[in-house]
Amino acid sequence: MMKRSFIRLVVALAGMAVMFSTPVQAAVTINVNKGSVQPLPIAITDFLSNDALGPQISQVVAADLQRSGLFAPINKAAFIEKISDPNSQPRFEDWKAINAQAMVTGRITREADGRLRAEFRLWDTFAGQQMTGQQFFTQPDNWRRVAHIIADAIYQQITGEKGYFDTRVVFVSESGPKTARQRQLAIMDQDGFNIRQLTNGKDLVLTPRFSPSRQEVTYMSFEGDQPRVYLLQLESGRREVVGNFPGMTFSPRFSPDGQKVIMSLQQEGNANIYTMDLRSRTTTRLTNTAAIDTAPSYSPDGRQITFESDRGGRQQIYVMNADGSGQNRISFGNGSYSTPVWSPRGDLIAFTKQSGGKFSIGVMKPDGSGERILTEGFHNEGPTWAPNGRVLMFFRQNAGAGGPQLYSIDLTGYNEQAIKTPTFASDPAWSPLME
Repeated sequence: MMKRSFIRLVVALAGMAVMFSTPVQAAVTINVNKGSVQPLPIAITDFLSNDALGPQISQVVAADLQRSGLFAPINKAAFIEKISDPNSQPRFEDWKAINAQAMVTGRITREADGRLRAEFRLWDTFAGQQMTGQQFFTQPDNWRRVAHIIADAIYQQITGEKGYFDTRVVFVSESGPKTARQRQLAIMDQDGFNIRQLTNGKDLVLTPRFSPSRQEVTYMSFEGDQPRVYLLQLESGRREVVGNFPGMTFSPRFSPDGQKVIMSLQQEGNANIYTMDLRSRTTTRLTNTAAIDTAPSYSPDGRQITFESDRGGRQQIYVMNADGSGQNRISFGNGSYSTPVWSPRGDLIAFTKQSGGKFSIGVMKPDGSGERILTEGFHNEGPTWAPNGRVLMFFRQNAGAGGPQLYSIDLTGYNEQAIKTPTFASDPAWSPLME
């Protein structure tokens, strides 16, 4: 676990130390608020090292930035200058000649105690100056994470917004025949690497969700054929039951401060929204309708909640205050709406929409205006936000396919990426930035 910020990265518990050099204000920027963004040509040179680790780290950095849709790493075959000292000023004319508007140099060395030392510099080639430089010390097993943190630093320096590469995704890993599918809770880095199983697959698991403040997830499991909501500590593996409820429980999710879990409880054929204080274990009922109210999600400031309800005859999206007052419907398009989830930025609500025989992933403003469909297909469902509120992950089942797979898409709707996993995968939930 590492404490990290762009101004100063400080290591805690994972053995990584960081030093930061003050960035220089340069001309290279990307305006991420434009409707469409032309990817920035960037040259990411192989980090110098005595083994293959240097090029591997630079490759992960390039893959992260390219996957964001905001950067276009230049083919290394086009490079004119061969970097021999990453601390020396490059020949900027050689990089301008191949239209590299920014470039990255770096070096990986091993300390006497076995730790890795990773350093990089980001250069503005047209302004002819360094934008930022940082170095990290870590154990060799953490090399991929170092690459993600470097990519985050580059992303933030050029876009002005925090990156999202040093994050993880918890999801349901599905394997076996369709009639006897085994579903396990699993976790991976946001790029699909370092997959680890969290449950043994003996019991059905559903709707995992990350805590916004701890390395902890909540999920629903049918252990012993009894539906329960669980909390799982990711580092220790410790698990506990949130509570035993008389009916079905659905879609547990944390409050922004991590002190409550909000969920849907089914009783006598109806489902309503409840919160549970994780310290006192007291529950509070927020909705009281003869309908199915489910899939609640807090706004990032904790003042409002969005949820889905069929109280009007069809699944639609509603917003209410955190105490249950002021319940208002905000979706009015054709079709039915489900799985609403509030953006970490607070400006949008993502949703699944079923209309015309297709399932779509879209976004709308919290008042219901500005609805936009980002992607559609045979079956898309379950959006989850990257912590910077610029990218969504969801799962898709194609017609005739054996099972669901994970995809990501940015808010432009043009940058859709498949997230490869060794098994079928569904119900993704994105973590906050690692600490």
